[in-house]
Amino acid sequence: MKSEKIGAQVADILIPRSDLNFYKWAVVACDQYTSQPEYWKEVDGLVGEDYSTLRLVLPEVYLQEKKEKKEKRIESINQAMEAYLKKGVLVEKKSAMIYLDRQTSQNDSRQGLVLAVDLEKYDYTRGSQTLIRATEGTILDRIPPRLQVREKASIELPHIMLLIDDPEETVIESLSQKIDELEKIYDTDLMMKGGHLTGYLIQREGVIDQIIKGFEKLIDPDVFLKKYEVDPRKYKPLLFATGDGNHSLATAKAHWDNVKKNLNKKEKESHPARLALVEVVNVHDQGLEFEPIHRVLFHVQPNEMIKDMQLYFTKQGLENKIILTDSLVETKERLRELNQENRHLLAFQFQDQHGILVINEPVFNLSVATLQDYLDRFLKQNSESEIDYVHGEEIVNNLSSKKGNIGFYLPAMDKNDLFKTVILDGSLPRKTFSMGEAEEKRFYFEARKIIK
Repeated sequence: MKSEKIGAQVADILIPRSDLNFYKWAVVACDQYTSQPEYWKEVDGLVGEDYSTLRLVLPEVYLQEKKEKKEKRIESINQAMEAYLKKGVLVEKKSAMIYLDRQTSQNDSRQGLVLAVDLEKYDYTRGSQTLIRATEGTILDRIPPRLQVREKASIELPHIMLLIDDPEETVIESLSQKIDELEKIYDTDLMMKGGHLTGYLIQREGVIDQIIKGFEKLIDPDVFLKKYEVDPRKYKPLLFATGDGNHSLATAKAHWDNVKKNLNKKEKESHPARLALVEVVNVHDQGLEFEPIHRVLFHVQPNEMIKDMQLYFTKQGLENKIILTDSLVETKERLRELNQENRHLLAFQFQDQHGILVINEPVFNLSVATLQDYLDRFLKQNSESEIDYVHGEEIVNNLSSKKGNIGFYLPAMDKNDLFKTVILDGSLPRKTFSMGEAEEKRFYFEARKIIK
C-alpha cells in the first residue's frame, strides 16, 4: 500500500523474535559516540553472545581503522545478516507500519512512525525541490565508506529520522488514540541510558489510509501557501526533512542509483533497494528538542578576524557594526535588547573580550548560515586555522579564553522555522542544530530486506 504522490508506503518489516532479549538487541545509531571507543566496547561486553543489532551495523568509531580490519568487520556484518535471516532470528511483518513511543532521559514521550520512503522522491543536493530533502549540507566524502557497508548487505537497519511539519498533530499523534486497537509488538528498556521503547504494529488498511491521507494533506497547495506564505508555483512542497541520519539516507540513495543502472523499467518499479526504511517524527512533538551547536576557531588573530568579518559583510552591501560588552552575561542582555526581524546577531568571545557583530538585512534566513558563509571562506584562505563544533556555552567560554582562539555563540534554532528555511534557503549549513543528546538518538530495532 503506497501513495505515488507522497513517496511513503508500507513495508515488509523485519523485527526480532519475541523470545529474544530486546534490551541487548537494540543499540544506538552507529554515528554516535564516534570519539568514544570505550562506549562501544562496553556495549559489546553487555551484548556478549546474544543476538543484537550491534552485529548488523558498523559503529563509525571504527571507520578510521586500517583497510583490512575494516573490511573484515564488514564481511562479518554481512555474514551475520545472512545468518539471522536463515536462523529465523528476524520475523517479517508484511505490508506494515509501526507506531513508536520513545521515552528518553530528557523527555517522557517522543512519538514516531516507521515506514518506507521512495528514494526517487529524495535529492540531497542543495536547492532540490523533491518531497524528501536534506536539512544540512551533505559531505560527499562521507558516503563511500558507508556505501561499502550497504552494497553487499542483505538487510538495512534504519537510524534515519525524517521530520514532518504537522502543527495540528493530525498524523502521528492521532495514532496514540488507537493503541488499544493495535498489536503491541515490543515494550523494552534501552541500554546505556537510552530510555524505553514501545512499538505497535499497523497493518489495518483503514488506519494506513488515514495516515497516507494525512501526509497528502500536509502538501496540499492551499495548506502549503497558508503555512509558509510562499508561491507554490515557485517552491515545490516539502513533506519530509531529514532530521538525523542525513548521510545514511544519502548512502541509500547512492546505492539505489548504482543498483538501478542494471535494471529494466519494470524491475526498477519493484526492487527493494529503491526504498529506505525510516522513522518519521513530527517536528512539533514536545519530546523533540533542538539544541544549538556553537563554533570555536583555533590558531587565529581574533581582532584581525573580526575586522575581516566586517569588511566581508560590508562588501556584500550589508550594514553592520560591533558592540563590545564586558561579559557573557552582558552579551546575553544586549542580544535580547537588539533582537528584531531582518537582523542577525553574532556573539563572540576571545580571551576576556566579548562582543556582538550586528548585521542588518542579512541574505540568509538563519544567523548560523550568515556566520558559516563567512567561516567557510575564512578557513579556505587560512589553512593553518581550525574549527570545532561544540555543545554548551561553558565549553565555548573555556576554549575561547585561550590565546589564539575565538568562539561564536549561536542561538538555538526555533524548530518551527526549519521547514520554511529549507524551502527558502535549501539545506542548512552543517552543524546547525542537534536533535537532543546522544542517548536520545534512534536505537536500531526494525530491519528490511534490500535484495531480491
